Amino acid sequence: MNAPSIEYGVLAPMLIVFGAAVVSVLVEAFLSESVRFVSQLGVAVAGLVAAFVAVVVLAGSLGDDGGQFAALGSVVIDGPALFLQGTILLISIAALLLIAERGGIASRGDIPGLDGFTPQASAVPGSVAEREATTLGIRQTEVFPLALLAVAGMLLFPASGDLLTMFVALEVFSLPLYLLCGLARRRRLLSQEAALKYFLLGAFSSAFFLYGTALLYGYSGTTDLSGIGAAIATEAQGPVLVLTGTALLSVGLLFKVGAVPFHSWIPDVYQGAPTPITAFMSAATKVAAFGAMLRIFSVALPELKDDWRPMLWAVAILTMAVGAILAVTQSDVKRMLAYSSVAHVGFVLTGVIAADREGIAATLFYLVAYGFTALGAFAIVGLVRDGDGEVAGIDRWAGIGRTSPVLGTVFAVFLLAMAGIPLTSGFVAKFAVFQAAVEGGAVPLVIVGVLSSAIAAFFYVRVIVLMFFTEPNGDEPDVVTPGAGTIGAIGFAAALTVALGVWPQPLLNLADNAAVFFS
Repeated sequence: MNAPSIEYGVLAPMLIVFGAAVVSVLVEAFLSESVRFVSQLGVAVAGLVAAFVAVVVLAGSLGDDGGQFAALGSVVIDGPALFLQGTILLISIAALLLIAERGGIASRGDIPGLDGFTPQASAVPGSVAEREATTLGIRQTEVFPLALLAVAGMLLFPASGDLLTMFVALEVFSLPLYLLCGLARRRRLLSQEAALKYFLLGAFSSAFFLYGTALLYGYSGTTDLSGIGAAIATEAQGPVLVLTGTALLSVGLLFKVGAVPFHSWIPDVYQGAPTPITAFMSAATKVAAFGAMLRIFSVALPELKDDWRPMLWAVAILTMAVGAILAVTQSDVKRMLAYSSVAHVGFVLTGVIAADREGIAATLFYLVAYGFTALGAFAIVGLVRDGDGEVAGIDRWAGIGRTSPVLGTVFAVFLLAMAGIPLTSGFVAKFAVFQAAVEGGAVPLVIVGVLSSAIAAFFYVRVIVLMFFTEPNGDEPDVVTPGAGTIGAIGFAAALTVALGVWPQPLLNLADNAAVFFS
């Protein structure tokens, strides 16, 4: 009689967010426009905060076994799942504050506000319907249920103990993101192009994931991760089938994290999507996807470590090198940060390749550190504007650190963290994954990582020099003063970036305690 309540209890974070998404859909359908925005924001924030509290409670109640199965074994609640869910929820709360920004105060009257979403998503760009919606001041609220559905899928993805459940979670968080990417208020054609590219390439990657699932099922007779691992450990036949399935499964996961050669969508989508959505995707999607990758390789495929590690070696080296080199050539800030995120995927992969507890703990720490740094950096980009909207051209940022020293300083902190400069979270994160890789015998990979970090430092420092030590070119943009929500999100990200660089040990200990998968 107690089993259902216990099962529902361990599923509480996911059920709360799914429930909030359902309530958000009802609010969108039935409440009047005058109260809809405030109601949507309240439902979303309350749902995410309640889910985070549930994660904390569950983390404190894990038994001696370190985890338990739920939903007939399709969901696993253990240390890595709760750590990743907590990270996703904190990032999502901060991202939601960016998404909810509808104001902003500019020093010039021709500068538009910070509302980054089209008032009527169904209207053709430039049409009469779109102009009328803009004139009436209609505020886009469909983004809230879409964002909540995406978060719910992300929470389920790294906690899935079954490949079919993992595929369902993948689609649940991918489909809302495809829509959100096409809702930019300005440069709508670029935004819709980004959404279409993301959808088409994402559909291909999902097909690879599903085909890999089918092959692994054909080999083991089950889609359960523990069952696949047991079949591989006991069966001597069918290596071609299981290796092909592993390769196809990896393609789907590597696409979601943006690893080379599956990265081509990253710069276009990050540039075209509304900047709050870019910030959300760059952080939360990677946390969820890397969590699923760690679970698959640690629970289902540990016996094939000698087979999949060389593949990930090649992918990590290409990802670090290509991301760093192409970032140097960019003239657009959002595209530069996009290629920077590609390089960081390679750094995270060095922790995955370690394939031990130290590697898992280092990867978990890196996902927290990079997630908030990326979110804060993209949030800053959204504040720099002219009469046409956001100013992403790097040359237009000349002297902005002098005219807006607070913004320039905070952005410099984020860039230095991405470069891995000491006393920032990025330095500790890179040190942790490199140390785990060295102990795992991947010294050449660490050498490539250090060289890629040196290349990456060049374009980070270039932007800082441009902001503080270059004279404005006379066409400088304005910095819009955001509302309290955006200030809070950026401030929290900056504070965490510095705090994890100065005092990282509590989070390192938490990641180490959580770095054991239950199976």
